[in-house]
Amino acid sequence: MTASPAPEGRTRVLLALCGCVVLCMTTWFSAAAVLPQLRALWAVSEAVAGWLTIAVQLGFVLGALGAALTGLPDRLPPRTLMAASALGAALANLALLAAPGPGSAIALRVATGVLMAGLYPPALKLVATWFRSGRGVALGSVIGALTLGSALPHAVNAGGGLPWQGVILAASAATLAGGVGVLLFLREGPYPFPRARFEPARLRQALGNRAVLLATGGYLGHMWELYAMWSWMLAFLAARPGATGGDASLLTFLIVAAGAPACVLAGWLADRLGRTTLTIGLMAVSGGCAGLIGFAWPGPAWLLLAIGLLWGATVIADSAQFSAVVTEVGDPALVGTALTAQLGLGFGLTALAIWALPLAAGALGGWQWAFLVLVPGPLLGILSMARLRALPEARRIAGGRR
Repeated sequence: MTASPAPEGRTRVLLALCGCVVLCMTTWFSAAAVLPQLRALWAVSEAVAGWLTIAVQLGFVLGALGAALTGLPDRLPPRTLMAASALGAALANLALLAAPGPGSAIALRVATGVLMAGLYPPALKLVATWFRSGRGVALGSVIGALTLGSALPHAVNAGGGLPWQGVILAASAATLAGGVGVLLFLREGPYPFPRARFEPARLRQALGNRAVLLATGGYLGHMWELYAMWSWMLAFLAARPGATGGDASLLTFLIVAAGAPACVLAGWLADRLGRTTLTIGLMAVSGGCAGLIGFAWPGPAWLLLAIGLLWGATVIADSAQFSAVVTEVGDPALVGTALTAQLGLGFGLTALAIWALPLAAGALGGWQWAFLVLVPGPLLGILSMARLRALPEARRIAGGRR
Protein backbone atom coordinates (compact mmCIF):
# COMPACT_ATOMS: atom_id res chain seq x y z
CA MET A 1 0.00 0.00 0.00
CA THR A 2 1.44 3.32 -0.99
CA ALA A 3 1.23 6.33 1.26
CA SER A 4 -1.29 8.97 0.24
CA PRO A 5 0.31 12.10 -1.22
CA ALA A 6 0.70 15.15 0.97
CA PRO A 7 -2.06 17.73 0.47
CA GLU A 8 -1.15 20.39 -2.06
CA GLY A 9 -0.32 23.73 -0.49
CA ARG A 10 0.25 22.48 3.04
CA THR A 11 3.76 23.98 3.24
CA ARG A 12 2.44 27.38 2.20
CA VAL A 13 -0.29 27.17 4.82
CA LEU A 14 2.21 26.14 7.50
CA LEU A 15 4.49 29.08 6.69
CA ALA A 16 1.56 31.50 6.68
CA LEU A 17 0.27 30.10 9.97
CA CYS A 18 3.69 30.41 11.60
CA GLY A 19 3.95 34.02 10.44
CA CYS A 20 0.54 34.82 11.90
CA VAL A 21 1.38 33.09 15.19
CA VAL A 22 4.64 35.07 15.50
CA LEU A 23 2.67 38.31 15.17
CA CYS A 24 -0.26 37.29 17.38
CA MET A 25 1.85 36.00 20.28
CA THR A 26 3.72 39.30 20.80
CA THR A 27 1.13 40.44 23.33
CA TRP A 28 1.88 37.52 25.69
CA PHE A 29 5.13 38.97 27.07
CA SER A 30 4.66 42.60 26.07
CA ALA A 31 4.15 43.70 29.68
CA ALA A 32 7.00 41.49 30.94
CA ALA A 33 9.35 43.13 28.42
CA VAL A 34 8.71 46.56 29.96
CA LEU A 35 8.30 45.41 33.55
CA PRO A 36 11.16 47.58 34.90
CA GLN A 37 9.51 50.68 33.44
CA LEU A 38 6.10 49.74 34.81
CA ARG A 39 7.55 49.08 38.26
CA ALA A 40 9.11 52.53 38.30
CA LEU A 41 5.91 54.14 36.99
CA TRP A 42 3.64 52.63 39.63
CA ALA A 43 6.23 52.21 42.43
CA VAL A 44 5.27 48.60 43.14
CA SER A 45 7.26 45.71 44.56
CA GLU A 46 8.74 42.96 42.42
CA ALA A 47 6.19 40.50 43.81
CA VAL A 48 3.26 42.70 42.75
CA ALA A 49 4.86 43.34 39.37
CA GLY A 50 5.20 39.60 38.89
CA TRP A 51 1.42 39.34 38.82
CA LEU A 52 1.49 41.18 35.49
CA THR A 53 3.00 38.00 34.06
CA ILE A 54 1.20 35.49 36.26
CA ALA A 55 -2.12 37.04 35.26
CA VAL A 56 -1.61 36.05 31.61
CA GLN A 57 -1.00 32.43 32.60
CA LEU A 58 -4.10 32.30 34.78
CA GLY A 59 -6.14 33.98 32.07
CA PHE A 60 -4.97 31.39 29.57
CA VAL A 61 -6.06 28.56 31.89
CA LEU A 62 -9.49 30.16 32.32
CA GLY A 63 -9.82 30.73 28.59
CA ALA A 64 -8.76 27.21 27.64
CA LEU A 65 -11.10 25.54 30.13
CA GLY A 66 -13.96 27.88 29.27
CA ALA A 67 -13.56 27.25 25.55
CA ALA A 68 -13.46 23.49 26.11
CA LEU A 69 -16.49 23.47 28.43
CA THR A 70 -18.61 25.47 25.99
CA GLY A 71 -17.37 23.58 22.96
CA LEU A 72 -16.62 26.88 21.23
CA PRO A 73 -13.60 25.53 19.28
CA ASP A 74 -15.89 22.83 17.83
CA ARG A 75 -18.58 25.31 16.77
CA LEU A 76 -16.31 27.89 15.14
CA PRO A 77 -13.73 27.30 12.40
CA PRO A 78 -10.18 27.73 13.81
CA ARG A 79 -9.43 30.73 11.59
CA THR A 80 -12.58 32.56 12.75
CA LEU A 81 -11.81 31.92 16.42
CA MET A 82 -8.17 32.93 15.95
CA ALA A 83 -9.01 36.17 14.14
CA ALA A 84 -11.60 37.22 16.73
CA SER A 85 -9.24 36.38 19.58
CA ALA A 86 -6.40 38.33 17.96
CA LEU A 87 -8.59 41.42 17.71
CA GLY A 88 -9.61 41.11 21.36
CA ALA A 89 -6.05 40.49 22.56
CA ALA A 90 -4.76 43.50 20.62
CA LEU A 91 -7.41 45.74 22.20
CA ALA A 92 -6.83 44.37 25.72
CA ASN A 93 -3.09 44.90 25.36
CA LEU A 94 -3.58 48.39 23.93
CA ALA A 95 -5.75 49.30 26.92
CA LEU A 96 -2.62 49.02 29.11
CA LEU A 97 -1.74 52.50 27.86
CA ALA A 98 -4.71 53.90 29.81
CA ALA A 99 -4.32 51.69 32.91
CA PRO A 100 -4.13 53.95 36.01
CA GLY A 101 -2.29 51.40 38.14
CA PRO A 102 -1.23 47.79 38.61
CA GLY A 103 -4.69 46.55 39.60
CA SER A 104 -6.35 47.47 36.33
CA ALA A 105 -3.26 46.37 34.39
CA ILE A 106 -3.40 42.92 36.00
CA ALA A 107 -7.08 42.62 35.06
CA LEU A 108 -6.22 43.49 31.47
CA ARG A 109 -3.46 40.88 31.45
CA VAL A 110 -5.97 38.26 32.64
CA ALA A 111 -8.20 39.26 29.72
CA THR A 112 -5.25 38.99 27.35
CA GLY A 113 -4.51 35.48 28.60
CA VAL A 114 -8.14 34.42 28.13
CA LEU A 115 -8.01 35.62 24.53
CA MET A 116 -4.65 33.92 23.93
CA ALA A 117 -6.49 30.64 24.54
CA GLY A 118 -8.38 31.39 21.33
CA LEU A 119 -5.14 31.71 19.38
CA TYR A 120 -2.65 29.03 20.41
CA PRO A 121 -4.77 25.83 20.67
CA PRO A 122 -6.78 26.56 17.47
CA ALA A 123 -3.48 27.09 15.63
CA LEU A 124 -2.42 23.56 16.59
CA LYS A 125 -5.83 22.27 15.55
CA LEU A 126 -5.63 24.02 12.19
CA VAL A 127 -2.17 22.70 11.33
CA ALA A 128 -3.32 19.19 12.27
CA THR A 129 -5.93 19.37 9.49
CA TRP A 130 -3.07 19.60 6.97
CA PHE A 131 -0.52 17.14 8.37
CA ARG A 132 -0.77 13.43 9.05
CA SER A 133 2.78 12.57 8.05
CA GLY A 134 5.37 15.00 9.39
CA ARG A 135 3.07 16.19 12.17
CA GLY A 136 5.96 16.41 14.65
CA VAL A 137 7.78 18.92 12.46
CA ALA A 138 4.57 20.86 11.77
CA LEU A 139 3.62 21.14 15.43
CA GLY A 140 7.20 21.98 16.33
CA SER A 141 7.13 24.77 13.74
CA VAL A 142 4.02 26.30 15.31
CA ILE A 143 5.57 26.13 18.80
CA GLY A 144 8.71 27.71 17.33
CA ALA A 145 6.59 30.55 15.96
CA LEU A 146 4.99 30.98 19.39
CA THR A 147 8.49 31.19 20.89
CA LEU A 148 9.68 33.82 18.45
CA GLY A 149 6.53 35.87 18.93
CA SER A 150 6.96 35.73 22.70
CA ALA A 151 10.53 37.01 22.34
CA LEU A 152 9.82 39.91 19.97
CA PRO A 153 8.76 42.50 22.59
CA HIS A 154 12.23 42.15 24.15
CA ALA A 155 13.78 42.91 20.75
CA VAL A 156 11.64 46.04 20.38
CA ASN A 157 12.58 47.15 23.89
CA ALA A 158 16.27 46.44 23.26
CA GLY A 159 16.29 48.79 20.28
CA GLY A 160 15.97 51.79 22.59
CA GLY A 161 14.43 55.09 21.68
CA LEU A 162 10.91 53.87 22.41
CA PRO A 163 9.09 54.52 25.68
CA TRP A 164 7.29 51.56 27.21
CA GLN A 165 4.12 52.76 25.53
CA GLY A 166 5.79 52.24 22.15
CA VAL A 167 6.53 48.59 22.96
CA ILE A 168 2.90 48.00 23.96
CA LEU A 169 1.65 49.78 20.84
CA ALA A 170 3.97 47.77 18.56
CA ALA A 171 2.88 44.46 20.12
CA SER A 172 -0.80 45.37 19.78
CA ALA A 173 -0.35 46.36 16.13
CA ALA A 174 1.52 43.09 15.42
CA THR A 175 -1.26 41.01 16.97
CA LEU A 176 -3.90 42.85 14.96
CA ALA A 177 -1.89 42.28 11.77
CA GLY A 178 -1.59 38.60 12.62
CA GLY A 179 -5.35 38.32 13.01
CA VAL A 180 -5.91 39.93 9.62
CA GLY A 181 -3.37 37.51 8.14
CA VAL A 182 -5.31 34.56 9.55
CA LEU A 183 -8.42 35.66 7.65
CA LEU A 184 -6.57 36.42 4.42
CA PHE A 185 -4.13 33.53 4.11
CA LEU A 186 -5.33 30.52 6.12
CA ARG A 187 -7.90 27.80 5.57
CA GLU A 188 -8.53 24.36 7.00
CA GLY A 189 -7.01 21.29 5.43
CA PRO A 190 -8.44 17.99 4.17
CA TYR A 191 -8.10 16.08 7.47
CA PRO A 192 -10.88 17.23 9.81
CA PHE A 193 -9.92 17.42 13.45
CA PRO A 194 -12.03 15.06 15.61
CA ARG A 195 -14.66 16.81 17.66
CA ALA A 196 -13.73 16.62 21.34
CA ARG A 197 -15.59 18.55 23.99
CA PHE A 198 -14.36 18.67 27.56
CA GLU A 199 -16.56 16.57 29.82
CA PRO A 200 -15.69 16.85 33.54
CA ALA A 201 -17.20 13.44 34.31
CA ARG A 202 -14.71 11.83 31.95
CA LEU A 203 -11.65 13.60 33.35
CA ARG A 204 -10.89 10.86 35.86
CA GLN A 205 -11.28 8.24 33.16
CA ALA A 206 -8.90 10.10 30.82
CA LEU A 207 -6.22 10.58 33.48
CA GLY A 208 -6.78 7.05 34.73
CA ASN A 209 -4.81 5.90 31.70
CA ARG A 210 -1.36 5.44 33.19
CA ALA A 211 0.46 6.32 30.00
CA VAL A 212 -1.51 9.58 29.64
CA LEU A 213 -0.88 10.39 33.29
CA LEU A 214 2.87 9.88 32.91
CA ALA A 215 2.97 11.99 29.72
CA THR A 216 1.15 14.72 31.63
CA GLY A 217 3.69 14.37 34.44
CA GLY A 218 6.47 14.96 31.93
CA TYR A 219 4.65 18.02 30.61
CA LEU A 220 4.22 19.44 34.11
CA GLY A 221 7.95 19.10 34.79
CA HIS A 222 8.66 20.87 31.51
CA MET A 223 6.17 23.68 32.23
CA TRP A 224 7.49 24.31 35.76
CA GLU A 225 10.73 25.41 34.14
CA LEU A 226 9.63 27.02 30.86
CA TYR A 227 7.51 30.07 31.58
CA ALA A 228 9.28 31.04 34.79
CA MET A 229 12.55 31.11 32.84
CA TRP A 230 10.98 33.16 30.05
CA SER A 231 9.31 35.55 32.50
CA TRP A 232 12.29 36.32 34.73
CA MET A 233 15.29 36.05 32.40
CA LEU A 234 15.19 39.83 31.86
CA ALA A 235 15.29 40.49 35.61
CA PHE A 236 18.12 37.97 36.01
CA LEU A 237 20.22 39.61 33.30
CA ALA A 238 19.38 43.20 34.31
CA ALA A 239 20.56 42.50 37.87
CA ARG A 240 23.98 41.34 36.64
CA PRO A 241 26.85 43.68 37.64
CA GLY A 242 27.46 46.26 34.93
CA ALA A 243 24.35 45.34 32.93
CA THR A 244 22.30 47.95 31.09
CA GLY A 245 18.60 47.75 30.30
CA GLY A 246 19.14 47.62 26.53
CA ASP A 247 21.77 44.89 26.76
CA ALA A 248 19.59 42.79 29.09
CA SER A 249 16.61 43.09 26.73
CA LEU A 250 18.70 42.10 23.71
CA LEU A 251 20.18 39.09 25.49
CA THR A 252 16.73 38.05 26.69
CA PHE A 253 15.41 38.21 23.12
CA LEU A 254 18.31 36.10 21.81
CA ILE A 255 17.94 33.50 24.56
CA VAL A 256 14.18 33.10 24.21
CA ALA A 257 14.25 33.25 20.40
CA ALA A 258 16.86 30.45 20.30
CA GLY A 259 13.99 28.09 21.01
CA ALA A 260 12.25 28.82 17.69
CA PRO A 261 14.55 26.84 15.34
CA ALA A 262 15.10 24.27 18.09
CA CYS A 263 11.38 23.42 18.11
CA VAL A 264 11.44 22.62 14.40
CA LEU A 265 14.57 20.47 14.73
CA ALA A 266 13.16 18.69 17.78
CA GLY A 267 9.94 17.87 15.91
CA TRP A 268 11.97 16.31 13.09
CA LEU A 269 14.09 14.32 15.55
CA ALA A 270 11.09 13.16 17.60
CA ASP A 271 9.50 11.58 14.52
CA ARG A 272 12.72 9.62 13.95
CA LEU A 273 14.32 8.97 17.36
CA GLY A 274 11.22 8.75 19.52
CA ARG A 275 9.40 11.21 21.75
CA THR A 276 10.42 9.86 25.15
CA THR A 277 14.06 9.72 24.02
CA LEU A 278 13.93 13.32 22.86
CA THR A 279 12.06 14.76 25.83
CA ILE A 280 14.30 13.01 28.36
CA GLY A 281 17.43 14.28 26.63
CA LEU A 282 16.20 17.85 26.28
CA MET A 283 14.99 18.08 29.88
CA ALA A 284 18.36 16.79 31.07
CA VAL A 285 20.16 19.57 29.17
CA SER A 286 17.72 22.33 30.11
CA GLY A 287 17.72 21.32 33.77
CA GLY A 288 21.51 21.34 33.71
CA CYS A 289 21.48 24.86 32.29
CA ALA A 290 19.11 26.01 35.03
CA GLY A 291 21.58 24.71 37.58
CA LEU A 292 24.70 26.10 35.89
CA ILE A 293 23.70 29.55 34.69
CA GLY A 294 24.11 31.06 38.16
CA PHE A 295 27.81 30.16 38.09
CA ALA A 296 28.21 32.15 34.85
CA TRP A 297 26.28 35.18 36.16
CA PRO A 298 29.36 37.10 37.43
CA GLY A 299 31.69 35.67 34.77
CA PRO A 300 32.43 36.61 31.16
CA ALA A 301 29.46 37.62 29.04
CA TRP A 302 30.23 35.03 26.35
CA LEU A 303 29.90 32.17 28.84
CA LEU A 304 26.60 33.49 30.20
CA LEU A 305 25.27 33.90 26.67
CA ALA A 306 26.41 30.41 25.63
CA ILE A 307 24.61 28.75 28.54
CA GLY A 308 21.61 31.02 28.04
CA LEU A 309 21.31 30.19 24.34
CA LEU A 310 21.57 26.46 25.05
CA TRP A 311 18.93 26.79 27.76
CA GLY A 312 16.66 28.87 25.55
CA ALA A 313 16.86 26.24 22.81
CA THR A 314 16.28 23.18 24.99
CA VAL A 315 13.70 24.53 27.45
CA ILE A 316 10.98 24.81 24.76
CA ALA A 317 12.08 22.40 22.01
CA ASP A 318 10.22 19.39 23.45
CA SER A 319 6.96 21.20 24.24
CA ALA A 320 4.85 19.88 21.36
CA GLN A 321 5.92 16.28 21.93
CA PHE A 322 4.09 15.80 25.24
CA SER A 323 0.77 16.56 23.56
CA ALA A 324 1.70 14.35 20.62
CA VAL A 325 2.30 11.46 23.03
CA VAL A 326 -1.17 11.86 24.53
CA THR A 327 -2.74 11.59 21.07
CA GLU A 328 -0.78 8.37 20.49
CA VAL A 329 -1.24 6.52 23.81
CA GLY A 330 -4.65 7.80 24.94
CA ASP A 331 -8.12 6.48 24.25
CA PRO A 332 -9.20 8.28 21.03
CA ALA A 333 -12.60 9.00 22.58
CA LEU A 334 -10.94 10.77 25.52
CA VAL A 335 -8.04 12.54 23.81
CA GLY A 336 -9.79 15.93 23.83
CA THR A 337 -10.43 15.69 27.57
CA ALA A 338 -6.89 14.48 28.27
CA LEU A 339 -5.29 17.29 26.24
CA THR A 340 -7.46 19.91 27.93
CA ALA A 341 -6.47 18.58 31.34
CA GLN A 342 -2.79 18.55 30.37
CA LEU A 343 -2.98 22.13 29.09
CA GLY A 344 -4.89 23.46 32.08
CA LEU A 345 -2.68 21.76 34.66
CA GLY A 346 0.50 22.85 32.87
CA PHE A 347 -0.35 26.52 32.55
CA GLY A 348 -1.77 26.59 36.07
CA LEU A 349 1.56 25.28 37.35
CA THR A 350 3.46 27.98 35.45
CA ALA A 351 1.66 30.63 37.51
CA LEU A 352 3.01 29.03 40.70
CA ALA A 353 6.55 28.85 39.31
CA ILE A 354 6.46 32.47 38.13
CA TRP A 355 5.24 33.57 41.56
CA ALA A 356 7.87 31.51 43.39
CA LEU A 357 10.95 32.68 41.49
CA PRO A 358 11.19 36.29 42.78
CA LEU A 359 10.54 34.97 46.29
CA ALA A 360 13.49 32.63 45.83
CA ALA A 361 15.61 35.53 44.58
CA GLY A 362 14.79 37.48 47.73
CA ALA A 363 15.52 34.53 50.00
CA LEU A 364 18.83 33.79 48.25
CA GLY A 365 20.05 37.38 48.33
CA GLY A 366 19.59 38.14 44.63
CA TRP A 367 18.93 36.68 41.22
CA GLN A 368 22.20 34.76 40.77
CA TRP A 369 20.93 31.48 42.23
CA ALA A 370 17.18 31.93 41.81
CA PHE A 371 16.91 29.59 38.81
CA LEU A 372 17.98 26.66 40.99
CA VAL A 373 14.32 26.53 42.05
CA LEU A 374 13.47 25.34 38.52
CA VAL A 375 15.79 22.31 38.48
CA PRO A 376 13.35 19.87 40.18
CA GLY A 377 10.84 20.34 37.33
CA PRO A 378 12.86 18.74 34.54
CA LEU A 379 14.20 16.09 36.91
CA LEU A 380 10.67 14.94 37.77
CA GLY A 381 9.73 15.23 34.10
CA ILE A 382 12.59 12.91 33.15
CA LEU A 383 11.48 10.36 35.75
CA SER A 384 7.91 10.46 34.45
CA MET A 385 8.89 10.00 30.80
CA ALA A 386 11.34 7.22 31.67
CA ARG A 387 8.55 5.33 33.42
CA LEU A 388 6.29 5.92 30.41
CA ARG A 389 8.98 4.55 28.10
CA ALA A 390 8.89 1.24 29.99
CA LEU A 391 5.14 0.71 29.53
CA PRO A 392 3.77 -1.55 26.76
CA GLU A 393 1.69 1.39 25.50
CA ALA A 394 4.92 3.22 24.61
CA ARG A 395 5.16 1.04 21.49
CA ARG A 396 2.45 3.26 20.00
CA ILE A 397 4.59 6.40 20.31
CA ALA A 398 6.08 7.75 17.06
CA GLY A 399 5.35 4.58 15.14
CA GLY A 400 7.13 2.34 17.63
CA ARG A 401 10.13 4.56 18.20
CA ARG A 402 8.99 5.48 21.70
